[in-house]
Amino acid sequence: MLRDSRLRPLPLRAVALVLAAALLAGCGDGDSEAKADPSDTVAAPANGVCRVLTPEDVAETSNASPVVACAEPHTAQTFAVGDLPESFADAEQDDRRLGAFAYRACSKAFTEFLEADQSTVMRTVLSWAWFRPSEKAWDKGARWYRCDLIGGGEQSASYVDLPEDAAGMLEGKPDDQWMACVAGPSVPNAPRIPCSEKHDWRAVTTIKVGDADDPYPGDRKVEVTTRDYCSRSVSAWLQYPVSYDFAYTWFREAEWEAGNRRSVCWAKTAR
Repeated sequence: MLRDSRLRPLPLRAVALVLAAALLAGCGDGDSEAKADPSDTVAAPANGVCRVLTPEDVAETSNASPVVACAEPHTAQTFAVGDLPESFADAEQDDRRLGAFAYRACSKAFTEFLEADQSTVMRTVLSWAWFRPSEKAWDKGARWYRCDLIGGGEQSASYVDLPEDAAGMLEGKPDDQWMACVAGPSVPNAPRIPCSEKHDWRAVTTIKVGDADDPYPGDRKVEVTTRDYCSRSVSAWLQYPVSYDFAYTWFREAEWEAGNRRSVCWAKTAR
C-alpha cells in the first residue's frame, strides 16, 4: 500500500504551539551559549583550519581562538587532531606525561605535514604548538590533542603569516624565508630570524645524539659530541676553508625526556 509522503499543513493551534516552543528553546540556548566558554568544549576541534595565534596564546595549555578562512592572514594552521591514548583516561589535565606524548605525536605529524626530514624541521623558523582540553572539558571526559603549525618559534615576539595551505611547504629546497638564521655575534639565546633577512649565522646541519630508547647521557657528553660533530660538519658545508667559525645549540635532559635527540650546527655566513 502506497503512503502519501507529502508534507501537510499543521492545524493552526499546533503551529502556535510549535512556534512558542521554538522561541522558548531559542532563548534558552542563546543564554546558555552566551555564558559558555568556547575553550570548555568537549568535542575535538577540526583539523586543517587556520587561526591567528600569538605567543601569548601558545603559552596557554588550551586554546579556543576563532577559526579564520585560510585565504585570510593567519599565523597558525592545525595539522593534526586525535584522541589521547587510554592510558590518560584517569590522568589529570596537567599530567607531565602528556608533554612527552604530544612531542612524539606532533613532531611526527609536523615532519609529514611539511614533507621535510628531521634535519630540515630542526632548522626552520617554523614550529608547532599543541593544545589539550580545558580543565572543565577534561573533567567532563574530553581526551583529545591538537597540533598547530606556527609561523615562529619560542623566541619570536610575534608570528609571521603562513601560506593559504602550508602542507608541503618545506619539500625539496625550502625558501630562505622559512629557514633559521641569527643576526648578531653569537647564536645561543639569540632570536631566530628568516635567512631571507640580513644575518650572521645559518643553521646548516643537525646531529642525532642518541636513539629513542637511550637514557640521557649527561650534559657534558651531549655537548662534546655535538661540538665535535659540528666542527667537522660545518667545515664540510663551507667546503673546507682554512679558517671558519661555527656554533651549535644542544638540548638538555628535559628536552631529551620529551623526545628530542638532535642538536643543531651553525655556520657563520654573513649576508
